[in-house]
Parts: sequence; C-alpha cells; structure tokens
Amino acid sequence: MSLVVPFEPDRFRSAAGHYRTGRQNYAPGLIARVEQLCGLRPGDAVLDLGSGPAPLGVAFAARGYDVTAVDPAPEMLRDAAEAAREAGVTIRLVEGSSYTLEPSLGRFALVAIGRAFHWMDRADTLRRLDAMVPPGGCVALFSASNPAVPANRWSDTYEALLRGADSGLSPRRLRDRADWLSNEAVLLDGPFPRIERVAVLERRQTPVEHFRDRALSMSSTSAARIGEAAAQRLGEEVLRAMAAFAEDGMVPEVVESRAVLAWREGEHEGAG
Repeated sequence: MSLVVPFEPDRFRSAAGHYRTGRQNYAPGLIARVEQLCGLRPGDAVLDLGSGPAPLGVAFAARGYDVTAVDPAPEMLRDAAEAAREAGVTIRLVEGSSYTLEPSLGRFALVAIGRAFHWMDRADTLRRLDAMVPPGGCVALFSASNPAVPANRWSDTYEALLRGADSGLSPRRLRDRADWLSNEAVLLDGPFPRIERVAVLERRQTPVEHFRDRALSMSSTSAARIGEAAAQRLGEEVLRAMAAFAEDGMVPEVVESRAVLAWREGEHEGAG
C-alpha cells in the first residue's frame, strides 16, 4: 500500500499570500489541449480540487465552463475569489477537501487537480470521484517544473536553497521514499486507469521577486513551518541568488506545464 500523507487543513495557510505570484502558471496551450482531449463542451462542469487560489479554475471558467473550486484553506479561497474577479469570471468556492467529497457536490466532466494530488489519500480520492464523474469524464493531474535546459541554469542554485531550508515532508522528499508510489501507479490501480500525458514548454521572463514568493509558497519552507525569521532569511537568500541570473530584474526560465489525463477503461481512444 502506498504512503498516505497525513491531512493538515492548515498546511498552506501561511503560504497563501505568496502562491498567486510565486507559483508558475500553467501554459494556456496545455489548458486548450486538455480541453480538446477531454472533449469538453461549453457549460460543462469542472471541479478544481485542492484549488489553492484556483489558477486552473479561473482558466477553465474563462473558457466557458461551470467551475467549482474546493480547498481547505479560507485564505486560498479568498485569493481565488480575487483572481476570479480580476479575470471577470465566476466560480463557485467551497471550503473542503478530498476527504469531504460527496456526490451532492455535483457531477463533473473534468476534475482538475493542480500540484495537490500527492497531499491526498489518492486511492480514496479516486474512489470518491468515481461516483462524481460521469461516463466519458476525465481526471487530470496538472504540474509545472523547469526542465534541464540552458535557460534554467539557475535551477540548481535555487533548489539547493530550498533543500537547505526544507522542514521535512515535501514533494521532493516524498519522491525519494521507498514506500511512495507515483501518481501514475495509483491511477493504474484505480477506477481511471486509461492514461495519457501531455506537456507544453514555454520561455518566460520572471521577476526576481517572484522566486522569493515561489520559495515561500511551498508548505515545507513556509513561515508556519520554518518560522518567520527563517522564512525571511530564505527570501533574502533567494533574492540575492536569483539576482545573479537576472537582467533588468527579470530571470529567463523555461517552464514545462504537464497534465496526466485519466479515464475509465475503454472510454477514451485518444485524439489527434
């Protein structure tokens, strides 16, 4: 049986103020590709589970879908409401988690989970979603990272700072554990075992300050985990380190936005 991370509803509360600015947005091209592969139609219901400030929910709402965003942190939901207002879209916000999922929440053509599946009881979450996703519906796990290309030469320096400040349980440490199963392995053993992967790479210019927010948006290096003083030191160290890679205050980076799409067996045969 795979490791289940203990549920902590307050895990990201102190990180919420840094999340919208710090975390990498998903490429619009990836959103469009998922939309196509999942066969979404205008007005379809989309669930953004573990939404944080709902970058996925806002993106799908802007494309004409009926979005419900679920997160356990009220601070994240407040930021999601602000993001939706700024984008001129409406999304339904629900304080809850994968552990509170019930069919009464609705039926969803797409369940989008961005950088959050590893914090859930993944097998239980898929069982719950099985009762909420109609035939032909899709579960999509989104992530973003910096691939090993010359433009990301800063990445080793940045990651070393995060590793030095890491308070304990974090995605990078989870992946190193012998009892940790990949998300794909969990999907293959669940009710949505038909899987495709898609990815989009983009060149971006990112303000130096956003890397400080990125570091402090992580649960393992948030102020709540490592203390206010240590978080301030980490932020200052990140600013100094990233300034060496910047020109006019901007750091070039290549971002790979990815989605792992999952359907029930026999429900999807791929798209061109």
